[in-house]
Amino acid sequence: MKKLLIVDDHSSIRKVIRLALRAHFELVEFADADAAYAYILNNRPDGIVLDVMMPGHLNGFQLCEKIKSDPSLATIYVVLVTACGQETDQLLGQALGADSYFVKPFSPLALASHLKDALLTTADL
Repeated sequence: MKKLLIVDDHSSIRKVIRLALRAHFELVEFADADAAYAYILNNRPDGIVLDVMMPGHLNGFQLCEKIKSDPSLATIYVVLVTACGQETDQLLGQALGADSYFVKPFSPLALASHLKDALLTTADL
């Protein structure tokens, strides 16, 4: 089963995402980007659902940039899921290497469908 990280400081958002994805992915959750980054360095996941605005040293944009600028991590699929919905925010996410961008409020089912299409093969389903 493919491993997916859910990184969001709101437990209710993590829960909604978890419920939409748990049938298809092994899920690991973090409330901040700092802890997620430490985990990523030692346990390379297949994908990350990443909030942008979080407490701590790293925000989601910074974590995305760290992942995508490291050749050993750059192929990890990063989905930014954030309330930062302005076009400039989306362009910044794209420039930092995010593979896709969902604006809150979002459809958990659309996110699940997107991630299944991006990360799973027919054999995984």
